[in-house]
Amino acid sequence: MANTLLSIQVIPKTPNNEDSIPYVDTAIEVIQKSGVKHQVNPLETTMEGELSELLDIVRQMHEALVASGSPSVISQIKIAHNPGGISMDKLTEKYRP
Repeated sequence: MANTLLSIQVIPKTPNNEDSIPYVDTAIEVIQKSGVKHQVNPLETTMEGELSELLDIVRQMHEALVASGSPSVISQIKIAHNPGGISMDKLTEKYRP
């Protein structure tokens, strides 16, 4: 069982003040390619896995955004870590029909 949930919102600066959504899409592609369980939400994406793995994905996201032309990136991150195990499904099951 995973021991960490990490929610991230990337705020990439764009070179010419163009739309940032293509950059956000690039960041989400990094998550998708990683294979970790994740959920894309309107304002952030939540990943489920091991802490070190998720932090490495954050690093890869930043590197991909810079490689795509973003001169700088700010990320807002929330981490829930429980060595005994934690999951998105368990935390949200009471809200599903």
